[in-house]
Amino acid sequence: MAFHKLAIQNINKETEAAVTISFEVPSNLKSNYRFKAGQYITLKTEINNKEVRRDYSICASPKSGELIVAIKAVEDGLFSKYANTTLKKGDILEVAEPNGRFVFEPDPSKTRTIAAFAAGSGITPIMSIAKTILEEEPNSHFILIYGNKTPKETIFFEELIALHHEYTDRFSIQMVFSQTQEDDAMFGRIEKSTVNFLLKNTYKHKTIDTYYLCGPEGMITTTKDVLKDFGVAEANIHFELFSVPVAAESKTNTAAVKDGSTAIKIIVDDEEIEFVMSQKQTILEAALAKQIDAPYSCQGGICSSCIARVTEGSATMKQNNILTENELAEGLVLTCQACPTTATIVVDYDDV
Repeated sequence: MAFHKLAIQNINKETEAAVTISFEVPSNLKSNYRFKAGQYITLKTEINNKEVRRDYSICASPKSGELIVAIKAVEDGLFSKYANTTLKKGDILEVAEPNGRFVFEPDPSKTRTIAAFAAGSGITPIMSIAKTILEEEPNSHFILIYGNKTPKETIFFEELIALHHEYTDRFSIQMVFSQTQEDDAMFGRIEKSTVNFLLKNTYKHKTIDTYYLCGPEGMITTTKDVLKDFGVAEANIHFELFSVPVAAESKTNTAAVKDGSTAIKIIVDDEEIEFVMSQKQTILEAALAKQIDAPYSCQGGICSSCIARVTEGSATMKQNNILTENELAEGLVLTCQACPTTATIVVDYDDV
C-alpha cells in the first residue's frame, strides 16, 4: 500500500458532526490518485504517539479531478473526532492511493437505471457514484433512498437537493427520517417494510438494473434479503459495510499442529519473510508483530486493504463480508481475519 504526504486543501463543515476534507494532489501524483466511483483512500497519522489508519470513501466524482472524503465523528472514534475538531487547512496527512472493490464504471453508451440505499455516512461512496452516473451516462437514471435521523444530521443534504433540481428528470431522491416527520420524506428507518413499500409502490414501474447498498450491516442485510425476494439477482446487488460486525468465534483447527503453531512464509513487495506464528493469531497480527510492512487499514474485515492469496496451506477466516465464493476458491483471504490451519502456509500479498 503506497502512501504519499498530502496537504489538506480545505475543510468544510457538513453537519454538526461531519466534515469534508479535500486534499491538494501535486501534479506529479495526479495519476496515482485516479480513482473509480465508490473507491476509498486510507488516511494515516499519529495521534497521542500512536499510528492510526482509517478508510474513508471518496465523495467526489472521478471527472471532477478532486480528492474529497467525508468524515463523521462517531462515539469512541479516535480519528473521526480528531478530524472534526483538530485538523485544519494546510495540515499534512499520509494518504494511500485509492483502493476498493465497491465501484461503478460508467459507460456513456448505456441507458439504465441504478438505485442506491444508503444510511448515515454510507452516503459518501454513493455520492461519488451518483455524480458519475449523472455526469457520464447522459441517458441513465439514478434513484437514491437515503436514511438519517433528521435533515440537520443528513450529510450532503443541500447538495443532494441541488443535484435533484439540476437533474430533475434523471435523479430521484427518497429521504427517510427516523426522528422527524418531513414533507416528501418517509418516517422510520430503511427496514423490510420500507424497502417493500418502495419496490411495490414508488418504483414499481421502474426497471432497475443494479443496486448499490452502503451503511450499517443490519440495513444492508435486510435490504439484500428483500431485493432477493423480489427476484433481483445477487450479482446485481453491490454493497459495502460502514460498521464492523461482531466477529464470530474462530473455527481455526489448532489440531493441525500439536503445539498450535504454523511455519509461515509471507511475500510482500517482492520480499519473502519466514517465521513461526501461533494459529491463534491472524496472519495480519503475526505480520505486524514481526514489523512486516503488510497492507492493512480497518483490521475489522470490512475493507479490502489486507487481501492476500494463500498459495500453499490453508487458513480459516473469522468472518467474511467481502470476498465472493469464487475468490475464496482462488485462495484469497482477508489476512486480518484469517488464521492458519496447516503446519505450513505461504501467503502472497503481491499476487492479488
